[in-house]
Amino acid sequence: MNAISLDDTDRRILRHWLAEPDLPRAELAERAGVTQATLWRRIERLRETGVVRAETLVIDWRALGYEVEVSLRFTLDKTDPRAFDEFIEAARDVPEVLAIETFLGRVDVRLNVIARDMGHWTTIYRERILVLPHIAEVDALMLISTIRDEAGLPL
Repeated sequence: MNAISLDDTDRRILRHWLAEPDLPRAELAERAGVTQATLWRRIERLRETGVVRAETLVIDWRALGYEVEVSLRFTLDKTDPRAFDEFIEAARDVPEVLAIETFLGRVDVRLNVIARDMGHWTTIYRERILVLPHIAEVDALMLISTIRDEAGLPL
């Protein structure tokens, strides 16, 4: 896949858009120093080239009463060639799993899991996580605070 070349105008648009995704397009065009027609064309090109894949909704899980977030790192028993597929398929069925990531190295899979409180976390862990197939080892990291969470690039 070839890298897309961005000019200063593209970078300015993306910087302002990332900083305030809900900004009305007219105001985004003004802040980026372009006309609304230019903004529209640039955004369309960024979408067509795959630089912008989607505009997403971000939910604050804490506002919904989920106070616990845990990152679980798994090493799988890879004696079964379907270990990864079966583990991931089963993990997708756990509603509290926010993210599933695979790695090359000592850790095979990481799950980010949310829970309402420690009692809820204990239930999820015992009844939904520990029963996932092919677990050889699991390590849990409880999130205390998020210092930086940037979705963008330094443009």
